[in-house]
Amino acid sequence: MATRRYVLAVDQGTTSSRASVLDSKLNVVGVGQKEFTQHFPKAGWVEHDLNEIWTTTEWCISKALKDAGIKGSDIACIGITNQRETTGVWNRETGKPIHKAIVWQDRRTSLFCAELKAHGDEPRVKELTGLVLDPYFSGTKLKWILDEVEGARAKADAGELCFGTIDTWLVFKMTGGASHVTDVSNASRTLMMGLKSLEWEDELLKLLEVPKSVLPRIAGSSEPYGMTRGMKSLPDGIPVSGMAGDQQAALFGQACFEPGESKCTYGTGAFLLMNVGEEPVASRAGLLTTVGWKLNGKTTYALEGSSFIAGAAVQWLRDGLGLIKKSSDVEALAKTVKSTGAVVFVPALAGLGAPHWRPDARGLFAGIDRSTTKGHLARAVLEGIALQIQDLADAMRLDSGRAIPAFKVDGGAVKNDLLMQYQADILATNVVRPRNVETTSLGAAFLGGLGVGFWKSPDDIRKAWKADKVFKPKMSEGDRATHLGKWREAVKRA
Repeated sequence: MATRRYVLAVDQGTTSSRASVLDSKLNVVGVGQKEFTQHFPKAGWVEHDLNEIWTTTEWCISKALKDAGIKGSDIACIGITNQRETTGVWNRETGKPIHKAIVWQDRRTSLFCAELKAHGDEPRVKELTGLVLDPYFSGTKLKWILDEVEGARAKADAGELCFGTIDTWLVFKMTGGASHVTDVSNASRTLMMGLKSLEWEDELLKLLEVPKSVLPRIAGSSEPYGMTRGMKSLPDGIPVSGMAGDQQAALFGQACFEPGESKCTYGTGAFLLMNVGEEPVASRAGLLTTVGWKLNGKTTYALEGSSFIAGAAVQWLRDGLGLIKKSSDVEALAKTVKSTGAVVFVPALAGLGAPHWRPDARGLFAGIDRSTTKGHLARAVLEGIALQIQDLADAMRLDSGRAIPAFKVDGGAVKNDLLMQYQADILATNVVRPRNVETTSLGAAFLGGLGVGFWKSPDDIRKAWKADKVFKPKMSEGDRATHLGKWREAVKRA
């Protein structure tokens, strides 16, 4: 361990894979990032190629090591964080996927979810899992693969197949197929794990028609899961020792260790999480109850509100409408106008998540007239992202009975000052941007390092966390009420 002075964090996201090398003081010394293909076979369907995810991950690791100027043998351990509910199934012996992964944004199981709701199953599902019956989660996606891929169910029953969210896939590949494992934070997003038992629930598996033989072992978020074997850029024998879903990893990386501490991550979607302590809090306002992490035998729970589309709306302006050449251009375009000119954008491009839970909702521009320019559209998209978060924050205050004194933010979109200032204005709360906005990777690295004793205590990350900028609300209460009124009317029409 003396010569292994660095931790490798792998952050496998919805549109790109990323690897970061961190030193013992949590400085990022090397980075590799690469986008991969998004597949849209039908309206409302979104898929990823698991093999492409793996090849881009390996490329990113190689690039990060080269960027840091170190060898693979200098790595002490690996921490993984990942897009969460995305569902893969592969052959246990060959490691070959039997179908493309079904992405968390995918809505193909909407009808099945509606049938379960109509049958009256949702209250019990929510009681056990903290989740709602929505196509967002992994369980119904897994059922679809087992039902629709020829021969899949028979092979699953025979023990020949492995199911996994992306963390499970990456550990399986990193360990040469030796480890089939997930952590409690990812398992809590499947509709199959009990929030309190932290185990696969037979009652839920029966409801979803999922054989237990395909499921990974559920482990804690910071412990050795296996050793590297047969990787291109890393020697055999490096422990994979940290794992958490991307939003939980960001909560950890933002040092939100006390009940009431909250963060919001702006990635492809936007996700607001609040640490609620060692007992789960049931939501009455349309939020989800989820596992934050399990560390040293102690489980921390969180409330979560998710907006399916955030940065993806900016990508749509770039790729779908061609209004900008690169995502970072959106701020300059939005600044060409002083306001949206009464244009409101509802980012329901993949339905509406919490607290609305309307998978049938669709994106909407309202208030367009002949004076509307592409600047107005760009500004409305940024404001729509922030207004979704306001809805989540209101629900979180209601459920938790706590004020949110300050909002810690992270993710690529928080570099956009216009968006962050509007977020502070519409929340009427200080928005705090950290010096290191890639806190998802930071959380993964820290969980990995804690799992092998590279770091001793979460106090080390609290000491390392530093603010970059605080955005203070400037909007008058009257203007804020006007913005919220127009937004709520538009949401009804989406």
